[in-house]
Order: sequence, then structure tokens, then C-alpha cells
Amino acid sequence: MQPLLQTVRISKYYPSGATVIRAVYGVSLLIKQGEFVAIRGRSGSGKSTLMNLLGLLERPDTGEYLLQGQAVAELGEDKRAALRRHAIGFIFQLPVLLPRATALENVELPLIYAGVPRPQRRRRAKDALDRVGLADRGHHWPSQLSGGEQQRVVIARAIVNDPALILADEPTGALDSGTSDEILSLFEGLHRDGRTIIMVTHANNVADRAQRQITLHDGRIVQGVGSSAGSSFAVVPS
Repeated sequence: MQPLLQTVRISKYYPSGATVIRAVYGVSLLIKQGEFVAIRGRSGSGKSTLMNLLGLLERPDTGEYLLQGQAVAELGEDKRAALRRHAIGFIFQLPVLLPRATALENVELPLIYAGVPRPQRRRRAKDALDRVGLADRGHHWPSQLSGGEQQRVVIARAIVNDPALILADEPTGALDSGTSDEILSLFEGLHRDGRTIIMVTHANNVADRAQRQITLHDGRIVQGVGSSAGSSFAVVPS
């Protein structure tokens, strides 16, 4: 089976005064379709930078990145933006929703950008809200929703385009333990549905909910544990 994504010794550097910070350094990894992977590490380990690289929000300074078999590092901005819209769903720590749009309208946004006709996007947005347990909250404003419900709306928005990859950056970092458990259970359900999820976290108990884990330290992979059901995984050491 062809991997969903593969990186070959990608690196990202940032200047800091007279020095250069190696935020991500020589990272090689392979992730197959349908995996649920946690990238964990302490603050400053490079995990969010790595997620930005995988999400095409930044370009690596060196190395190669293949997404669905396509070399993406050198794509133009328009092609990268189109690939993000159709292939990647994003979930961040704080649920960013349009305050003057209902939950349903917030979920519809990626479909609007993709040019999906209104009747079809309304149906798909309702299906996505139903999948995250908010079928009865579609006409509520974000201010009328709890923090956990707002995050569920963000998850619905991330899956409404049926992306090949879901990227979640500290998705439970702003939630209490009970709500965090609900969100992680939802991720586990999406994984059982066959979705590919990469979740960035600093918390071991959150990472433990994933199918396998990759640990970063000072921008480099130092550990990879876990396995895909019925198959092996590969992490090329940095």
C-alpha cells in the first residue's frame, strides 16, 4: 500500500539573532492511510512546526515531502492552497469560529471555498455535525455553545470535505479532562471509520490514545512506538 505521506529528512530553520534555530531537523517519517498517530514532545520540541510543514502551511528548507505520492515542497502557492482545501482538515487548540455564523454555516465554509452548490453543502454539513454529535445544534451561534461543542464544530468542519488527512494541534489543550476525553473518543471513532489522523500533543495521556506515537526532541525524532493493525510501520531515524 502506498503511504499517505512520507517525508525524507525535512528540515526547517529560523534565524534568531546571530544564530539559527533548527526547529525541525532531518525528520523522515512514513504514515499510511487510516493511521492515528500522535506526535508528542515538550514545548519547543518542533512538533507544531512539523505539523505546519505536513499541512503545507510552511515549506521545508531542505528535504522532500510526498503527500498522496505527489512531491509538494516545490508546488506553487495556488496548488498548495488547493491541496490544503481538498486533502487536509485542520483542528487547532482553540476553536476558531466565525462569531456571526451558525454552527452549520461554520461547517459549510470549506465547501463554499470548494465551490460546492448550496443544497449539497448544506446536506454534507448537517451530516458532519451529526457525526460529531451536534445534529441538534446547527442553528446555534458559537457563543451559545460550550467549549467542547465549539471544538466539535471545528472537527465537523475539518471532516466535511472528506479530507485524506486530519491534522490536530493540541486539540484538547484548552478543555477540561472530561471534555478532553469526549473529544479523544470522537477521534478514536473517526479512526475506526478509516480516517487518517495526526495529532500533536505534549501530554502523554493524550498521546496514549493514538494508535502509535512519535516523539520529537530538539526538532528530531527520538522515538516511534506502536503499530498499524495488521501491518508494520516505518520511521526512518533522523
